[in-house]
Amino acid sequence: MTTAMLDGITVLDFASVGPAARASRWLADYGATVVKVGPVPAHGEVQIAPPFFTYGAHRGMQRIRFDLKAPAGRDAFLRLAAGADVIIESFRPGVVARLGIGYDDVLAVNPRIVYCSTSGYGQDGPHAGWAGHDLNYLAVGGYLHCTSPRADGGPPIPGATVADAAAGGMQAVIAILAALVRRQTTDQPGYLDVAAADGVLALMALAADEHLATDAIPGPGHDILTGRYACYDCYEAGDGKWLAVGVIEPRFYANLCRALGLEQWLDHQTDEAVQDEIRADFARVFRTRDRDEWVAELAPADTCVAPVNSIPEVVADPQFAARDAFVEAEHPKHGRFRQVGPVLAGCGRSSAPSPVPDADATDADAVLAAAGLSPAERESLLAEGVVA
Repeated sequence: MTTAMLDGITVLDFASVGPAARASRWLADYGATVVKVGPVPAHGEVQIAPPFFTYGAHRGMQRIRFDLKAPAGRDAFLRLAAGADVIIESFRPGVVARLGIGYDDVLAVNPRIVYCSTSGYGQDGPHAGWAGHDLNYLAVGGYLHCTSPRADGGPPIPGATVADAAAGGMQAVIAILAALVRRQTTDQPGYLDVAAADGVLALMALAADEHLATDAIPGPGHDILTGRYACYDCYEAGDGKWLAVGVIEPRFYANLCRALGLEQWLDHQTDEAVQDEIRADFARVFRTRDRDEWVAELAPADTCVAPVNSIPEVVADPQFAARDAFVEAEHPKHGRFRQVGPVLAGCGRSSAPSPVPDADATDADAVLAAAGLSPAERESLLAEGVVA
């Protein structure tokens, strides 16, 4: 693509971590101009400072800081917001209104704004005031209950922040893009109340809908997708590494049985009476060879077998390399390093190293100039310390 799909869209993002920071990362990957908005150094304790490499190290983004408790700082932010397309914030419910930068405040200066509030439980409801993180949202949404338990019987700690990323960040991106499409045809602004817990519920809809329709109680081992049958499980290979087996379709299951020399189980894929025997035979045969030997033979043979990769194996995987999944970045203090690039469908790719900013650097003067503030106004705000 010669033009990025969100070229010309300006996003102001208050988040330092979490779902909102994920959302702005992906919006930037689609070509939006993203300006990270933070507190002036005197109020730096307000935000978490993540490691320099997180969220793509803010490649392709700008940064500015405001003292929003000072009238001049708040007014300067509203001048910037007047020319923005999207604002993303992740304060606790009610905070932006108290600061004078909430949806109604911005709407007064920008009648076409798309304003996205991200939180754990939403802006209203009995849990709106609860503090939380990814694990909490996965817990209340049923995700942890339906995942195979750890050795002591308790819910596992997931290996990825599914609520922050998929349930929160991607939900925010979807909602923002939908609001921008509507604005394009109707000129209407939009307020978006993105709750990570709601997103987890959306991800768990198969289980929740089954319960609502049938009174079933889904959980680990309830159905084929949660480990009820041997054909959908993980197995240890001879070298101690693991294989993921996900043969749902009968023909793929038959291919696997034949490849493992276990034809006696061809007609028993979902036979409840013999699942322990099938699982034991699968485990026995998989332990006879190393993981990568099995992958080389089985993965191309319509058996739905894949390696359980460690992160070092992920970044060395030839499939990701072939799809240009990783890019190089250049940091003024930490030098050059690799990172996950714009991998989502339709994002632009670049072969040149991406310059990434230092955490202490800002683009305040350039950002304010683009918002139409005069040199004298910019100089005054910077000198007063209400903008940095």
